[in-house]
Amino acid sequence: MKTFLRHLAAHRPAAGKRRWVFVPYDQLTDRVGPLSRIAPRELGIVVVESGHKAARRPYHKHKLAFVLANLRHFCLEQAARGVAVRHVVTDADYETALRDVARELGPMLCMRPAERELREELSTLVRDGVIELVDHEGWITTRAQFDASHEDGAPYRMDRFYRHVRKATGVLMDGGKFAGGKLSFDAENRKRWNGDPTAPSVPTFVRDEVTDEVVQLVQRKFADHPGTIDLEHLPATKAHADAMWQWAKRECLPHFGPYQDAMSTQSESLFHSRLSPLLNVLRVLPKDVVDDACAMELPIASKEGFVRQVLGWREYVRHVHEATDGFRSVTKGRDARGAAAPSFLGAKRALPPAWWGQATGMRCLDSCVSQVWQTGYGHHISRLMVLANLATLLDVSPRELTDWFWCAYADAYDWVVEPNVLGMGTFAVGDLMTTKPYVAGAAYIDGMSDFCKSCAFDPKKDCPVRSLYWAWMARHEERLRDNPRMSIPLQALKKRAAELRSEDANVFARVTEALARGAALGDESEGKRGRGGAKTRRK
Repeated sequence: MKTFLRHLAAHRPAAGKRRWVFVPYDQLTDRVGPLSRIAPRELGIVVVESGHKAARRPYHKHKLAFVLANLRHFCLEQAARGVAVRHVVTDADYETALRDVARELGPMLCMRPAERELREELSTLVRDGVIELVDHEGWITTRAQFDASHEDGAPYRMDRFYRHVRKATGVLMDGGKFAGGKLSFDAENRKRWNGDPTAPSVPTFVRDEVTDEVVQLVQRKFADHPGTIDLEHLPATKAHADAMWQWAKRECLPHFGPYQDAMSTQSESLFHSRLSPLLNVLRVLPKDVVDDACAMELPIASKEGFVRQVLGWREYVRHVHEATDGFRSVTKGRDARGAAAPSFLGAKRALPPAWWGQATGMRCLDSCVSQVWQTGYGHHISRLMVLANLATLLDVSPRELTDWFWCAYADAYDWVVEPNVLGMGTFAVGDLMTTKPYVAGAAYIDGMSDFCKSCAFDPKKDCPVRSLYWAWMARHEERLRDNPRMSIPLQALKKRAAELRSEDANVFARVTEALARGAALGDESEGKRGRGGAKTRRK
C-alpha cells in the first residue's frame, strides 16, 4: 500500500471542520448524493477496505482487484479535489471499523447502500446515530413508481414496470406514444452472429502503479480465491470508465440490438457495452448512459434494447429484491447464512466441479466457464441460457448456483444476483417475477451461437443437452402443468416416444453422475458411447 499512500499524501487538504461521509465500495461517484452537494473544502470521506468482506466468499480475484483499484483511485480523485480522505484498512467488519472511526470524527452521512448485506451490517450504526442514511441517488426509478406499476403486489412483471416507468420518465416517448410504435423490440433482437458486422475489440488500459499494487495485494492475500486478474481490461479510474462508455457508444450500441442474444467463441461480448461492473459501483451513472443512448442516432431496436436493460431490467430486479427482502418474505427456505434458499421445483443437487473449471466436453459450458474465470465477465445470455440453463436442467440447488454467480462475476451484488438467478435463471421462486422457467435444449444454443461447431457433440444427434431438456420437462411435468406458458413444450413431451423418454432419463443419470465426480462426458473411463456420449469431433 506504500505507493497508494504516497500518492494520497501528496494531496494536503486545507485545515478546517469537515462533514464526514462514509462512501461504500459501490458508490464511487461525486455526481450524486452528499458528495455532489458538499463543497470539497468542507467535505471528508471515509472509505474502508475490509478483509472480512473480501474473505466472506471466494470472490473472483478480478472482482476484488476491480473494486479495490477503483476504490483507491476514487480516493485519489477526491483528494485532488480538496476532499479530506480517511482510508481505513481492517480485517474487521464494517460495523466495527466505522464505529472506531466515529469515535474520532463523529457521526457520518452515508447514501443508503444498494446491497442488503451492507445495509444489515450498518443497521446498528444507523440505530445508534453513528451513521445517518440519505436516499441512494444512483437509481433512475423510485419505489413509488414500482409500487404504482404493481398496485396489487406480486406477482411482479417486468413489462408492467417498464411500461409504467417509460411513461413516467418520458424516456423514449414520442407525443405520449412509445418511440418506434411499441414498448419493446425484443422480438427483433434475436439474430445469430456469423462474423458480420465485425465485433469490436475490448478496450485496454495502461497499467499504473496504484493498480499494480492492488493486484499484488490480491495475489498475495487472496491467493486461494478462484480466477485470474485480467489487468489489461481492468478500468480503474474515472477516466477509464468514461473511455469505456465512449467506446461502447461508438463501437457497440449501433449493432447491440439485433445481436444482444448471440454468443460466439470469437468474441466474448460481441456488441455488449461491458459497463455493468462500472454501473454497479457508480463509476458511470445509469441515468447518464440512458440519456446519452436516447440522444444518439441509433436504430430504434438497438436504442430501445439498451435502454430496456438499464432502465427496465436493472431497475426492476433491484425493486423486486427490496420488495421481497431478498426473497426472505416469500420463502421459508434459508441457507446457513440466513439467505433465502427457495426451490420451487425441488432442485437440490450440488453444483458440479464443471462450474469451477473442470472440463466436461460440452463446448458451450466449458467455453462460458473458462471465460468467466479468465475475465469475471459474461453477457446476459451466456449467463442465463448456458450457465443457469444447464444447472437448472441438472436440478442444481438454486441457492448454490446463486452463490457461484455472486463469486464469479465482477458485477455481482446481492440485489443483482439473487433476482437474476433465483428469480429468473432457475425459476426457484416460481412465477413471482417471471412467467416461465428459462430452459432450452441444444437447438437454442446451436441457433444462437457457434459453440456446437467446435464441440464433440452434435446438437441434432447426440448432444446431452437435448435429452437433459426433455428429462427435466418429464421430471417436473406435474409442477409445471398449471403454467400456461409451458403448455406447448408439455404437449410436445406427451408426443415424445416412450423409448426416447426412457433414454432421456438414462442420459440425465449418466451426465449427473459423471459431472458430480468431475469427469468429462464421453471419457474412455466411462465406457459410454451413443446418445449422450462423445463422438468424433465434427469438421
